[in-house]
Amino acid sequence: MCIFRGKNLNPILMKQYCGLNVHKDSVFMCIINESGVVKEQQFTTLTSDLLELHNQLTMYDVYEVVMESASIYWIPIWRVLVDDFDLKLVNPLFIKQLPGRKTDVRDAHWIALVLMKGLVYGSYVPGPQIQELRQYERRYSALNKRKVHTEQCIDMQLQCCNIRFSNYISDIGSQAMRKVVRSIIEGITDPDELVKCAHTRTKNKHGTHVIRESLNGVVSQVDQDMLALYMEELSLYESQQEKCLLKMVELCKESYEEEITLLCSIPGIKTQSAMTILAELGNNLSAFKTASNLIGWAGLRPRNDESAGKIKSRKTLHGNKFLRVILVQCAWANTRSRSSRLGHKYALLVQRMAPQKALVAIARKLLVIIWNVLTYKEPYRA
Repeated sequence: MCIFRGKNLNPILMKQYCGLNVHKDSVFMCIINESGVVKEQQFTTLTSDLLELHNQLTMYDVYEVVMESASIYWIPIWRVLVDDFDLKLVNPLFIKQLPGRKTDVRDAHWIALVLMKGLVYGSYVPGPQIQELRQYERRYSALNKRKVHTEQCIDMQLQCCNIRFSNYISDIGSQAMRKVVRSIIEGITDPDELVKCAHTRTKNKHGTHVIRESLNGVVSQVDQDMLALYMEELSLYESQQEKCLLKMVELCKESYEEEITLLCSIPGIKTQSAMTILAELGNNLSAFKTASNLIGWAGLRPRNDESAGKIKSRKTLHGNKFLRVILVQCAWANTRSRSSRLGHKYALLVQRMAPQKALVAIARKLLVIIWNVLTYKEPYRA
């Protein structure tokens, strides 16, 4: 649907710029050049309309296109246009207009205008293979959260039965807990039988009598059915996680075996962690000219919030949360490695700051090592 007239200025003679205002059901296109607006048009997000958008951009000899990163709605448009145009994905915060009367058409015009004036820089978007790897990795991460939630639901169901076994173990998803749950599902509720499922170390620590009493509860048929449903749900999540992990291993062996080997040379990083880091960073870090740029993108750089000589905040910036989680985990493992120098650094930092802040500082240093390893294609040397 064309909502504004195009100008008959033979636009092919000068360089054209396009801004796309992306929504869930619609895309507003504005093509401009130095003479003003060339064409404004609205499209739906159906594939046929996106192909028509592609044809319009080709017809008007547009090469540079910019769009806002609106949730996941930019992804199908990116896939249609990425092969033939110079696409830029930008954070909406960086191209926010001045206050005033706001419409979708004006938004698209403003986006195209800031592109023409060279005021925007595209966000980092990895290649298609890395995006595939990232989908498996993020699905694995989401499944892990659901697994934890289901384990908590199992524990809550047991608490309702007055079975307090989780009070005496460190992990509610442990094998001992699962053995207890499976026994209850099968109809075994005698605490003398259930106590056999507990690990010997647990019984030695708290006493067999205490563990037996913690397994003495009142279990109904409804409780058994609920526990069975939760265990089925847990099994489904674990099965899907295995499939995601296998797909990640296949992709990495096919295309990124060298990068995985380089990352695994760093203490604290094993194969699965290396695949997660690679999925978030990609194998080509040329978009980050320095390690400092990468640290800022990851959100591990302390903010500079100071006024009148007083420090207001040193919290880290917003960034890639998936990357930060795995880096902190690897940093913790790194500080426990005997072959790592960062363990000594962590011990010094803990003397003057909270352990959590010290761990984030180690994660930041670990990211610098990762940038150097992947940029220069050389294994880490302690």
